[in-house]
Amino acid sequence: MELPHRYDFSRSVHATAPQVFEYLDDPLRLGAHMGRSSWMMAGSKMAYELDAGEGRATGSHIRMTGTMLGQHLALDEVVTCHQPPAAKQWRTTGHPRLLIIGHYAMGFTIQPAKESCRLTVFIHYSLPTGPWRLAGWLLAGFYTRWCVRSMVRDAVRHFSAPPR
Repeated sequence: MELPHRYDFSRSVHATAPQVFEYLDDPLRLGAHMGRSSWMMAGSKMAYELDAGEGRATGSHIRMTGTMLGQHLALDEVVTCHQPPAAKQWRTTGHPRLLIIGHYAMGFTIQPAKESCRLTVFIHYSLPTGPWRLAGWLLAGFYTRWCVRSMVRDAVRHFSAPPR
């Protein structure tokens, strides 16, 4: 399946690669921005369902459902690469019911650095088909930047918070 569009975003995180991987390996943390009602989600949010692998192993499934602008949304992701503490990747399977993007593959890489690490989150995606294609053409770049940047920013904030 061809995924012609791409966006990636990197930042330094003040933690070790294993600490950052452990934090991001939890789909509920990584996708926290999708589980909160926000203007980017048109006031809606997605609910997560994890399999026995909890999205933390190659082959594990992560399902999301929700409603946006009166449309039922649903997708199934499968983890395709799980290499702690360096990389994780996942992609949609089946027929995702999304409005702004179609199929996608996402992931993150973590490169150790002195007293920190470099986190890069990326997405490769196609535009939706059918009646939402125009919305995808207009909004997919904006939406994917928000999504990827939210994942990185949440990790940076988590590790820059004062110790409790």
